[in-house]
Amino acid sequence: MNRVSTAYCQARVVHSAVELGLFPFLTGRSATAAEIVEGLGLHPRLTGDFLDSLVGLGFLERDDDAGGGYSNSAGAEEFLVPGSPLHLGGSMYSHATIHYHVWGKLTEALRDGHAKSGVIADASFQRSYKDPDHLRQFMDHMDGYTSFVGHELVNCVDWTSYESFVDFGGARGNIAMRLVKAHPHLRGGVFDLPEIKPLFDEHMEKHGTADRITFHEGDFFESPLPATDVAVIGHVLHDWPPSARARLIGRLGEAVRPGGMLVIYDAMIDDARRDPESLLQSLRCRMMREGGSEYTAAECGAWVEAAGFEVRRLLPVDTLTDDRILTAVKVAT
Repeated sequence: MNRVSTAYCQARVVHSAVELGLFPFLTGRSATAAEIVEGLGLHPRLTGDFLDSLVGLGFLERDDDAGGGYSNSAGAEEFLVPGSPLHLGGSMYSHATIHYHVWGKLTEALRDGHAKSGVIADASFQRSYKDPDHLRQFMDHMDGYTSFVGHELVNCVDWTSYESFVDFGGARGNIAMRLVKAHPHLRGGVFDLPEIKPLFDEHMEKHGTADRITFHEGDFFESPLPATDVAVIGHVLHDWPPSARARLIGRLGEAVRPGGMLVIYDAMIDDARRDPESLLQSLRCRMMREGGSEYTAAECGAWVEAAGFEVRRLLPVDTLTDDRILTAVKVAT
């Protein structure tokens, strides 16, 4: 019980390490506590316990035979150094600077019922996307999650019968890039707000996929949607109230060609409402955005069927948020 009560201490230590840039500072090298203090502008009073806590948690290694030098663990090198394929630093930075403080207002939220991020869903994206630095950081945050989801979508969905897909709300195209690399016959698209286009172009150029993925700009509630064989949408529906989710899936039903497929991934709540991970994820959505929450697979299935699809598969997958992937086929009329 006490470990749950004090779990925030572990999270805060790692968050501060990410905010300070400790892991990129140590990449490929070892440094003493004194060198870290000087290099990162820290005060020595707390630094020893801070660094050794990270050793105990498995994020750093300490060489006691070589002057007590600190270096990144293999996991920190793989996940917390910018530029690594599975970089989670952007996601941790968002949790450190935004989510952590929002969660501190949970008691207040339980009393008044309101989100505590200070944003409203239908305006927050357009407003926050005007800030280039914030937008780039948010894309790093999203990529941390979609790198794992992309791996599952590549391997768990049968793409052989389809030639095209569009990832709606697909950010700078991290999932789309992984799909076309793994399945050379596919041609992809990403639909998102116009402010993301420069970061999309940069990401496609970096991965050599610019000639196989097209960016479609617009608002997926108001703008015309591109026709496609497969519509992909994930970590999007939970930002909106149920009526908006049903409306959006209905619009995707119009965009998908007859016989095409709809793929939805999210941390769907188990029907018995006993899985703490999905329930905590749902609570986080409610804390971040008015109207936001996770939803059950049964609720999702009802929206999908109302839009003219038949649910074919629901698959739990190994991602950061223990997502489920729902696939459905559009009924020919």
